Amino acid sequence: MPTNFASIEQFVFRNINAVVEPTVRRGFGSPTFTPAGLIVLETKGFKSGIQRRTPLWSFRIGRYRLVSTARGDRSFWVKNVLQTPRINYYLGGRRRAADAMVISRSAPLPDSPKLTPSLQKMAAALSSCAPEGWAFVLLVPVKR
Repeated sequence: MPTNFASIEQFVFRNINAVVEPTVRRGFGSPTFTPAGLIVLETKGFKSGIQRRTPLWSFRIGRYRLVSTARGDRSFWVKNVLQTPRINYYLGGRRRAADAMVISRSAPLPDSPKLTPSLQKMAAALSSCAPEGWAFVLLVPVKR
């Protein structure tokens, strides 16, 4: 049984995700026509290299998706995305490819031609939250 807070936190999230992830990946809870919904983020483990799947709330901004965590750099999915930003995610039961741009204390502000000027401004505004421990990830769709 876990003994310190970080171990307890990891234990709780892993057990919740084990139940939620397969359901969301199949399309439940991830409506494609509403601005907010659940997705499953598929990343490669930053240490193990093993494929990891994490259910997350996301917010649609045009063709982009924004996900965040108050756990910031403690979130393994954020560490995974920092290591390998080309990811896949499931929305509405479909697998989609994306480039993930992390906005956090440990990552420089994304400067990409893939972002519109308004999204660049939004990224700058979100980066002001990052020092408080938050991390944000903007998913930019790519064609396979």
